[in-house]
Amino acid sequence: MKNSTPATSPLEGISVVPEPSEKLLNEHQRVDYRSDREQCLEWLLTFGKDPDSAEGYAYSTVKNRASRMDQFYRWVWKHEDGYTSAITTDHADAYLKHLARQEYSNGHKSACWKALMMLFKWRSHRCGADEWSPDITFSRSNQSTTPRDYLTQEERAKIREAALEYGSVPGFNNVTGERRERWKAHLAQRFEKPKSEISREDWERANNWKIPTLVWVSLDAGLRPIEVERATVSWVDIDNSVLRIPREESSKIEENWIVGLQDRTAEMLDYWLSQRSAVDKHDDTDALWLTREANPYGSYALRYVLYKLCDIAGISTDNRTMSWYTVRHSTGTYMTREEDLAAAQTQLRHLGPETTMKYDQTPVEDRRDALDRMG
Repeated sequence: MKNSTPATSPLEGISVVPEPSEKLLNEHQRVDYRSDREQCLEWLLTFGKDPDSAEGYAYSTVKNRASRMDQFYRWVWKHEDGYTSAITTDHADAYLKHLARQEYSNGHKSACWKALMMLFKWRSHRCGADEWSPDITFSRSNQSTTPRDYLTQEERAKIREAALEYGSVPGFNNVTGERRERWKAHLAQRFEKPKSEISREDWERANNWKIPTLVWVSLDAGLRPIEVERATVSWVDIDNSVLRIPREESSKIEENWIVGLQDRTAEMLDYWLSQRSAVDKHDDTDALWLTREANPYGSYALRYVLYKLCDIAGISTDNRTMSWYTVRHSTGTYMTREEDLAAAQTQLRHLGPETTMKYDQTPVEDRRDALDRMG
């Protein structure tokens, strides 16, 4: 099969299936790989930079990074003992660690990192795949690798407490007169209904267990944003204090996962499931959590929640890279410290130990203690 695309194709001049890859694939694999690559590259050219405004990346940018994406695929095939188009964020994390050990220029490593970010942006928007938040970044001017941020143990406790405060209102019987009227106006705006129609039931609904359970379960299970989005009522096993994530709904789509929860988290989930059944927007869905607009929580909505929690908890976000993965990374870091890598691997649902090893780091408070002992 020829590498060239038709003259009318927006991909003219871009090698969709470069010769090194073509030599590794049989006829069926080449057709599948070509189709996958064409969809990706055409989307990047048309929508990749800003999907909402249909602004694509420059042709020269896509052409340059297409070859680096292809190099990544070939690396995956080598380590998977054969062709696959089902690349994962675990593959990407492992590849960046591989690059970090090589004697390439940081300019080359940075370009590879950017190419992977583009690739997984497409997979997220078009294929429903995991959004990727890499633990390693490369800078052209800095030869070191930078770990992603995570919550300290003290911050985790503050976030749990903040989740109990998030969106809550005083008890109906605890406010009267003008103060009650102000809270009714607040609830009218929050629930998008006339102030005159705000009832005691609305007051109780404002203090539901949705946000506390979303946050506490994520802290326990280290949920990825895509897992928060996919979580369903059927995952919850209250009696055994676990989440049971079926293979077809797992973010890695490889196997069933049983993820431990604290007993008090399970108790909160019990309260939430009871409340949830009375909320109309859940009538036609099994989704465990929905936004006010009745949509699943995506990464942007979760980032908003996290920043609100930090504001309530008095946690500064200056000079920090904060996302829902910040919660997940803290779970991995402290599970590794309290137990071991094997426990963290299972709790975080990693397919291989290589990905979990990035959490084998000494938390900042342990390093402070070491300095105190050193004098």
